[in-house]
Amino acid sequence: MVSQGTWTNPSEVPFTLPPRFVPRNHEVLKSTEIQEEQREEEVETKTEEMKMPPPRDILAHRGSLSVRSWYPVGTVRAGLYSGQPVSEVVAPPPGMATRLCFSVEYRHSSEQLMVSLLRLGNLPPRFHGNVTLVELRLLPDDRRPRQAKARGTGPDPEFNDCFVFQVSGVSVSQSTLSVCVLSVTQDCKRQAVGRVLFTLEGELGQAGRVLWRDLEPEDHTQHSELGDVLVSLSYSPSLQRLSVVALRARGLQLLSDAGVCVQVSLRIHTQVVKVKCSGVVKADGDPHFNHRMTFKLRVQHLDEACLRFELQQVNEVCTDPVVLLGVLVLGPFMYARGLQLQHWMDMVNTPQESVKMWHGLSRAT
Repeated sequence: MVSQGTWTNPSEVPFTLPPRFVPRNHEVLKSTEIQEEQREEEVETKTEEMKMPPPRDILAHRGSLSVRSWYPVGTVRAGLYSGQPVSEVVAPPPGMATRLCFSVEYRHSSEQLMVSLLRLGNLPPRFHGNVTLVELRLLPDDRRPRQAKARGTGPDPEFNDCFVFQVSGVSVSQSTLSVCVLSVTQDCKRQAVGRVLFTLEGELGQAGRVLWRDLEPEDHTQHSELGDVLVSLSYSPSLQRLSVVALRARGLQLLSDAGVCVQVSLRIHTQVVKVKCSGVVKADGDPHFNHRMTFKLRVQHLDEACLRFELQQVNEVCTDPVVLLGVLVLGPFMYARGLQLQHWMDMVNTPQESVKMWHGLSRAT
């Protein structure tokens, strides 16, 4: 459960005085009531049609008080009492890196995680004229992203948005806050600026403190000593089809001049369902595969399945085993964390759309 609020700064606040209560003389009130009762008795004896007493103005008579109307006296100029702008209160730390300013606070009594988005700092010049959006997810369970739109453009756009995530005290320490910054052009095309992955474990001790985190650019999100691989995923619920495209790799640690290929296996729990392999390409530190593979996968298995990528170098002698250059696993929380988990969740949340992302290779375990 998520709710979103916005801090506003109105220029004028209406100000009024409460109703004025004027005391009335008790003796005059008592004689007036007696006279009214006598007149009512006379009317009842003369006609049978009028059996109810005449209605009274409940606003003009209430006990011994007379209620008057409200009196507007003007407006309060909120600008005279406003604090410093956000850009001055939370100035970014020195450096030219693009940074996100936010704060997190967990309330144990209500089991609510409050995330306050404040501003961005040092946005690249090519994004200054565009609209800036931010998508938030609380991994691993939150599949639907929450959006915030910047108030203004330029190098340091401000948000001042607050999100409340309903999460238990046990789960919050195991969660990761994912913040993806997007730039939207005038023709409504979205371009990823960068991403922040904030692990909540051990970070909730100082409630409400202002945090600055560097954005990791999408094109350089992963850098592994074994190399990186660019993968595209898409899923079609109607066809129950998972499409995988191994696009290219970079920074591979090749051991010979033999060719390189990508082997992809679909697994459900510990069972290997299907294994497919790309063609062998020329041995190069940055090979291009552009190989598409499809797997049959039911919707109910999306939370139980994973993809295992193996970059292999084929030996010149066919009888020799292949050399394993690196491994990558993409899947739900059962198998993956960080960007590998985020990539899988983005695929599930955007059916029929291709989600492309770089990932670092790791050693086989």
